[in-house]
Amino acid sequence: MYGENTRPDPQGPPGLPEPPAPGTLVVDTSRADRVGEFRGVAGPHWSLRPVGGGREWEAEPRHVRPALLIEQLRARTARLNARSRGEVL
Repeated sequence: MYGENTRPDPQGPPGLPEPPAPGTLVVDTSRADRVGEFRGVAGPHWSLRPVGGGREWEAEPRHVRPALLIEQLRARTARLNARSRGEVL
């Protein structure tokens, strides 16, 4: 679904970062440093989803940065804890 919308010009407009590989954990700084999994490019925005699943959201690439190792660990631990409580599959 998102593969069809990828930017035809790999360099893209100047100043915008290159999209990461799908599944990469990133941080949306415009949403209180929310950690999400990169899903793909949707027009001028990047599609992200919560690590534990849930509703995707779109973010401007200039507000997205790679997640630090500690942020990745926190997000994955939170997902595993929710799974052990039966909140997610």
